[in-house]
Order: sequence, then structure tokens, then C-alpha cells
Amino acid sequence: MDILGIDIGGSGIKGAIVNTDNGMLVSERYRLPTPQPSLPNEVTKVIHQIIEHFNYQGPVGVTFPSIIKKGKCYTANNVHKDWINTQIDDLFEKYCDRKIFVLNDADAAAEAEMKFGAGVNKDGLVLTITVGTGIGSGAFFNGELIPNIELGTLLGIKGEKVELYIADSARKREDLSFKKWAKRFDFLLNHIVDVLNPDLFIIGGGVSKKMERFENLLTVNVPVVAAKNQNNAGIIGAAIFALDQIEIV
Repeated sequence: MDILGIDIGGSGIKGAIVNTDNGMLVSERYRLPTPQPSLPNEVTKVIHQIIEHFNYQGPVGVTFPSIIKKGKCYTANNVHKDWINTQIDDLFEKYCDRKIFVLNDADAAAEAEMKFGAGVNKDGLVLTITVGTGIGSGAFFNGELIPNIELGTLLGIKGEKVELYIADSARKREDLSFKKWAKRFDFLLNHIVDVLNPDLFIIGGGVSKKMERFENLLTVNVPVVAAKNQNNAGIIGAAIFALDQIEIV
């Protein structure tokens, strides 16, 4: 089945139609800037624009950078605070006049990797870490999703959220070399190992396309691999999630 997946990020909102049988994009990606500030009504208009661009009539899967429970937003680390307590699926459905299913962005990336990427047939605790505007994390244990694991909100040495100085946006903002940035990222991965002892790290987000520039600098004693779906993982995972919800209904 072909389903439209949309991935909402801190700087851009991108979508594509996905073949959910094989995880392949069957259209070109279409990207629009994330409104600044990222107010609910403004973001909703962009979602509508993307749906209209594809002249798409079916159900839609959408990722969102927040803890999401039954389509409702509970946190707002990289979006406007007005999103908190918003029933996102209802908001999008009323404006776009179609069924829309919403999930955490890193959970979507993890879904894509477990079904069609680096996590296929992997058991144990598999953590997908997405590195972009913020740090997202999707967790699977023996093939089952553990939703809304927000490792980017762990507190660092000075009491700040680690994503504020380890995300790719921090690397760009501070003009860090990958060598300097990798030390920070390595610190995070080692800390996660100390706490959760995962069996595999899958790195997604924008930096997944540049793994060769820092993977040999990581000292963590757990396998670390790039997401095979790279920056499309959120789109693919959103489409898979929408299909799963349709089948549940």
C-alpha cells in the first residue's frame, strides 16, 4: 500500500509517498521550512500544503518531535510551547479533512530501521539515536517498540539537556569539527551504555550521512551503525505507523 509519510523537524517539514511493502519512496521528497515560530496553526498549514502537493487522498502518517500519547503532545523541546496538550491528530484532521496518525519522530525512525533497515532481525535492546536539530531516541526490545524514550533530555555535567550541546545544530552553531563534536557524542553513547546496556546503536538524522567522518572516533563498546534509511527514516516510519493503525481499526 502506498501511504504519505510526513516528518516534522525543527528546521524543515518533508514528505513523500512510501510503498509500505518494501519501505521505498515512490515519489520525490517535498520539503518546506518549518514555520518560525512553530505555532500549531502555522505548522498545520504546512502539513496541508504537503498533502495538496501530492494530490493525495488517503490516510497520512506524521512524525512530531515530542512525547506523543494517543495523538496528544506532552512536551515541546524543539517546537513552540503552545503545542503542549494539543491533540495533534484532531487538529491536523480537521484542517486537512482526512485521517492522520501522529507519533514521536525518533520512534518513527526506529520503526523504519527495524522493518526495512539496520535493525532487521535484531533482537535485544536496539536504540535508534537521531541527531539533528535535537537528539531523538527510539527503542525496540526484542522487536517491540518502547515508545517516547527521550534520551536527548538527559542532563549533562552542568545540568543542561545534553541535546543542547550534542545535537547537530550545536555542532553547526559552534562551528565544531567532527573530531571535537564526536567527543561529546561519544560521551552520550557511553553514558547510555552505563544506564541501559543496549545491544545496538543505529544513528539516524542528518549526521547518518557523514558517519565516516566520526565513527572511528567513538569508544563505546556496543556496535554503532548508520541508519540505512538515513534522513528518510522518519517519513518511512510515519507511513508504516499509519498502515499499522489502519489495520488495528
